Amino acid sequence: APAWYGEVVAEILREGDGYGAGTPAPKQRVQVEFVSANPTGPLTVATARNAAYGDSVSRLLEFAGHDVEREFYVNDVGEQIDRFRRSVEARARGEEPPEDGYVGEYLAELAAAGGDPVERMLETIKATLERFRVRIDTWVRQGEVEGALQEALAALPVYEQGGATWLPTTRWGDDKDRVLVRSDGRPTYFAADATYMRHKFGRGFERLIYVLGADHHGYIGRLKALAGALGHDPETLEVLIYQLVHLTEAGEARKVSKRRGDVVFLHELIDAIGVDAARWYLVERSHDQPHEIDIDLAREKSEKNPVYYVQYAHARIAGILRNAGSAQASPEAPAEVSVEERELIKRLADFPGVAAEATHRRGPHALPTYSIRVADDFHRFYHRHRVLESEAEAFRLALCQATRTVIARSLDLVGVEAPERM
Repeated sequence: APAWYGEVVAEILREGDGYGAGTPAPKQRVQVEFVSANPTGPLTVATARNAAYGDSVSRLLEFAGHDVEREFYVNDVGEQIDRFRRSVEARARGEEPPEDGYVGEYLAELAAAGGDPVERMLETIKATLERFRVRIDTWVRQGEVEGALQEALAALPVYEQGGATWLPTTRWGDDKDRVLVRSDGRPTYFAADATYMRHKFGRGFERLIYVLGADHHGYIGRLKALAGALGHDPETLEVLIYQLVHLTEAGEARKVSKRRGDVVFLHELIDAIGVDAARWYLVERSHDQPHEIDIDLAREKSEKNPVYYVQYAHARIAGILRNAGSAQASPEAPAEVSVEERELIKRLADFPGVAAEATHRRGPHALPTYSIRVADDFHRFYHRHRVLESEAEAFRLALCQATRTVIARSLDLVGVEAPERM
């Protein structure tokens, strides 16, 4: 019935930016820890997938009504950090870095700048994330957290065996118990995980989400068990694993290895294709699938490039609304609603379900897919019907406004801007 189509458009206009937002039962304080790259070099494209994915999941959770805090864990102590400092110091003396050290042009720049290279690198990482539209609320340093190791051990049901201190993680479904402190007194990485997780839960979060790379599959069971050992429901801890990303340019694969120096950094990717395309392409595929980004396509300013195509639909609508001037929009549907109008409205009505499902599955890739379909439906409607100076002008203007709202929100949830002009 035409009335239903009018009701959908009216609801979108009434709700505005809040259309499709959730009211969670119960509302939770959620912490999403993501990126957390060692400050031993600029952010790479591999880490950029973590950043784009983790931030999009955070945006979805906020849109669903949760209280979300984004955290970056800074590994500022340990062997890799020492090796990095030694590499920069060697460069400053005009020598080659040690055999197991770091190479790459950025080391020479750090050596010339002076000061602590770890702090300088952290500033660079912060600036890149800001440019990438990723807001980090809290930066926690491993050096600060490590001091609470003894308190964490005292809070855990540990046992001694072979001179080492163990945690019975098999009680909570892990495949084997884990060593916290080796027989020579040195704490393991897992001890650092335990101290840090206790630090997180101690700040009152009801759900912890870790976004980790493909080489961390083995961590899922042990981190959930650790939550259980700390007295929390293991199901309140989630580990989201994302797969590798590959770049191709002119049909050739680009190599990525930070230590060897043949690397593609995030700031280079942004320089090449822009923030919008970088954000879009890094989340357009499900996080659990490896992904290949074609730089040439991502750079293209044409309708072959999906992010450009969707943004173009938004800009085209903004243009129609500007040209409408003071003409009145009304969601009241005319007696005859065309096939193209019906298809577009049905697609807009799907948005709350798409957003809720993407949040539930931690799958922001659903939004680029959905927004392409909205743009398709809009372009079909636009090419078949005049909006301005038509009998149905008021209704079609309202439909344009509703479509603009949904496209802008779909893009914003993955950190992509919705331009008014292109």
